Amino acid sequence: MPVEFLGIAATNDGSETTPRSGPAFDKEYTLRLARAHEEHGWDRVLFAYGSGSPDPAPAAAYIASRLDRLQILLAHRPNVSYPTFAAKTFATLDQISEGRLTVHFITGGNDHEQGREGDTLTKDERYARTGEYIRIVKKIWTNHEPFDHEGEHYRFHDFVSDVFPVQQPRPGVSFGGSSPAAYAVGGAEADIYCLWGEPLAKTAEQIESVKAAAKAAGRTDVPRIQVAFRPIIAPTEELAWEKAHRTVGAIRRRREAGVVRHHRSGAPENTGSQRLIAIAEAGERYDRALWTPTAAATGGAGNSNALVGTPETVAQALLDYYDLGVDILSARGYHLLDDAIDFGRYVIPLVREEVARRDAERAARDGQALAAVRG
Repeated sequence: MPVEFLGIAATNDGSETTPRSGPAFDKEYTLRLARAHEEHGWDRVLFAYGSGSPDPAPAAAYIASRLDRLQILLAHRPNVSYPTFAAKTFATLDQISEGRLTVHFITGGNDHEQGREGDTLTKDERYARTGEYIRIVKKIWTNHEPFDHEGEHYRFHDFVSDVFPVQQPRPGVSFGGSSPAAYAVGGAEADIYCLWGEPLAKTAEQIESVKAAAKAAGRTDVPRIQVAFRPIIAPTEELAWEKAHRTVGAIRRRREAGVVRHHRSGAPENTGSQRLIAIAEAGERYDRALWTPTAAATGGAGNSNALVGTPETVAQALLDYYDLGVDILSARGYHLLDDAIDFGRYVIPLVREEVARRDAERAARDGQALAAVRG
């Protein structure tokens, strides 16, 4: 099966290890980073969402109008706009990008962060709302006749959009989460299901949970699986591990100095972060290259487990996840621009080459088996 690579479309050069050098929306840097991804073998970039961050939709439109191939994954929280408005925004962006949009719907795993923009629903209520929201957006994208909606969270009448996506029947829907409620909604509605990087055995368990949820929802297909990591690569293993320890030291210093804004206090509320912390407490190193101190240093914040080693080691580690059925590999370094270039130069070609080799071998075996049956 084909493999795809997802990078980050940051609007400034700040990270967990480095303060930003300019404004929150640095237009020139945003374009430079996106262009680096397009020129170095990446398939798409994520425009993330934060309560006080620059709006990702116009930033994505800016990039889409200036680059030719790079696909866009746009993060969106249902609490910030009505689904009729959002569906039109997404369709317009798909037109601007000429069919390169996927939308990542975020339910929200932290009450404080959600409350910053007036969202007071409980976690379970938010998941129910997200499911309803996605269903409405899909219907607006594909329905050319006016319709009414009377749901638990949304009510409107006689609505039809005058702008439709380029992609037919619609753009892709991306979704993530590690709780039973997340599996239920994503299993029913998602084309892509996103997971944070965990040890192989735990990732396999989550994939089975997603498949079971899709089956329970009556689907005959299953979502594609995406897994996210923070790669730390260097020419030798020794240099990679030295770089890893410098990285986690920088994360800790910035947090201890109070220069990293906290979205929560105390233990995390979302299951995904709780899992990352539990994994880190159980051990620092797993499988071929997974390293957990980066996740521990951030309190399990988002995509934070690292893959450490030479490009060859990290490529083989990614292929281990590919063997589980993961066909979208998300990676984001700590020095965003330089790491995107290095990963594109030294890791992506190795993974693609090996995937192509395996696919060719599989096709040959299938051809031989078919010939034997016919013979």
